[in-house]
This record gives sequence, structure tokens and C-alpha cells, in this order.
Amino acid sequence: MEHTAILAKGFGHFVSHFIGWAYFIAWSASFYPQAILNWRRKSVQGLSMDFIHLNVLGFLCYSIFNLAFFFSSEIQEEYKRRNDGQENLVRANDVFFAVHALVLSSFTLVQTWIYKRDPSQKVSQPSKLFISSAIVLSLILVGQTFYGTGGKKWIDILYFLSFVKLVISFIKYCPQVYINWSAKSTVGWSIHNILLDFTGGGLSIAQLVLDASLSGDWSGISGDPVKFGLGFLSIAFDLVFMTQHYILYRDRTDHYVSLYNSSRDEEGYVDERQGLLGHGDKQYSDIQQGGDLERGTAHV
Repeated sequence: MEHTAILAKGFGHFVSHFIGWAYFIAWSASFYPQAILNWRRKSVQGLSMDFIHLNVLGFLCYSIFNLAFFFSSEIQEEYKRRNDGQENLVRANDVFFAVHALVLSSFTLVQTWIYKRDPSQKVSQPSKLFISSAIVLSLILVGQTFYGTGGKKWIDILYFLSFVKLVISFIKYCPQVYINWSAKSTVGWSIHNILLDFTGGGLSIAQLVLDASLSGDWSGISGDPVKFGLGFLSIAFDLVFMTQHYILYRDRTDHYVSLYNSSRDEEGYVDERQGLLGHGDKQYSDIQQGGDLERGTAHV
């Protein structure tokens, strides 16, 4: 009986590692379409600057959290003291995913400095305030810990960074949900990215629950709130996006392409560097307004 239990536990750990790398692949793959699209278009018109900057900050926080929990013996020991001697549940695939996501998000941010964008494409004041506040508060916590004031330990800073990541994971998706609702369309928002994200979120939670079950310590979930929260938020927003795409707004007419074709016919040439959504000197905001007018005319 004991031998069977050991074999079952060993198989469980194998499944956990398999699930971990599966969600790593699914989530990691979801970062490439946007970078490739920007490169093909040589433009970032239509891309939210808030989303890009918040994404970089979020994955910077997540990378620091995972790297510290995985490599720092001091953090690991402090975690054990706070959780009855149990090991934390951060795995190698968590570290690779976070760092990979930070690199790809940063690469996309650099693209916004290089490729064409509208003058109106700027980081909003609320996002600037949030980013600045998160950085300042983090530095204050680091100072308190370094000088031994305030009773803070390094693990407390990591938990703070994890909650910054959770907040970012929530607020960065809200504008896109609103845009889809306002336009009554999901055109321009990749459903393949959402399906990969949904898969990654589900597998991430499955691994966390399986690891907690194998260790017999369900506090592992509360001990790694960022991983559980990140997976849950991904699933929640992905369900909203899938509902919008497959149920509420099933019209797949790409009004941006229609306007592009009209512009091409009038001008008599196409600058291939503009890609599928390129519009010469037209700004993305102008194209969006034109699409709204076209949709409005169609409903009259």
C-alpha cells in the first residue's frame, strides 16, 4: 500500500511538471502575435500604450517574485517559517515564463519607440500615476527593509510586488473589453491569443491545486497568491472575450480593411511597409471614426 502511494505521488509530480511546461508554452506563445504584427506593419497604431507599459511593469514584478522565491535561500526559509515548514510552490517553469514574458513585453515596448504611431498614442495620466506610485512604494519598502525599520522583511516586498502584478492583470484588460462593447465588434483583437491565454490560465491553476494536493498543504495556494490570482483573472477575462467574440458580436467584417482598400483605390498604390492595417498618413483615430460612421450608415 505504501509502495503504491509512493508511485502515485511520483506520477503526480510528473503530471505537475508536464502541466507546468504546458502552461508555460501556451502562455508564452500568446506574446508573439502582437510583436510579429507590429514588425509586419512597421506600425503600432491601434495599440494601447497603457497596456504595453503596464504589462512591462507587471512582468517585472512577477519576474522578481519568482526569481527570489526560486533562488533565494533567505526567502525560502522565511516562507517556511510563515507556513509551518512547507516548501513554496514556485517552479522552474514559473521562473522561465515570467522572465520570457518580461523580455517579450519589453521588446514590444521598444517597438512603440521605433515604429509609426499616432501623436495621440500616449500613456494616460491614471496609468502614469499608478506606475509611479507602485515604483515609489516599492522603493520605500526596500529602504525600510534594508535599514531594518517598519518591521518589514524581503518577503513582504515580494508579496507587495505580487499584488501589483495582480492589480495590473485586472486593469490592463478593462479598456479592451470596453472597446469591444463600444464597437459591438471584436475585429482587431486576436481570439487566438485569448484561447492560448485561457489554456495557460487553466493549466496554471491546475498545477497549483495538484501541487497543494500532493504536498497535503493547501496553504501553498495562499502562499503563492499571484500565481492563483493571475490564472483566475486570465480565465475570467478570457471568458468575457470569448463571449463577446463567439456570442455577442459575431460580425467579422473588418471595416479597417475596407477603408484601406478604398484608400488604395484612390491613391493608386500601396506602401507595403504599412502592412495590413497601414493607411499612409491617416491616423488610427481617423480610421476608427470612419469605421464608426460606416457602421452607423449601415444601421440606418
